[in-house]
Amino acid sequence: MQRIYVDIDALSDREIREILERGDPGELRLLPFSVGMYHRNWKYAQRICLDLTQHEDANVRANAVFGFAHIARTKGCLDKRLVKPVILRELRENRLNRGMIKDAIGDINLFMKWDLARKHRKDY
Repeated sequence: MQRIYVDIDALSDREIREILERGDPGELRLLPFSVGMYHRNWKYAQRICLDLTQHEDANVRANAVFGFAHIARTKGCLDKRLVKPVILRELRENRLNRGMIKDAIGDINLFMKWDLARKHRKDY
């Protein structure tokens, strides 16, 4: 898969709703980065990312996990009870994006002072 680098803009709540309503995977792949970096409400951003971890597109799900890492870095908050199970599920099941998910876990562990995926560390 070729990586494409784009500028990530802050989005209004209206723009976020419109992206979710359109359901375009291309837009949904970028949404977790924007909400994770810029949205003022970490719980709202976390909810968006949680919802996107249920998407059929593996890249959307992986980016949603990375959205959690951005929330951890920019807000210092995540609800471990909610995010840990989906992060670990994606680590197990999303083979296409395993490296990216591991990177996100490393960031989450760093910024949240957690210890997720200890048994998988030998793999990375």
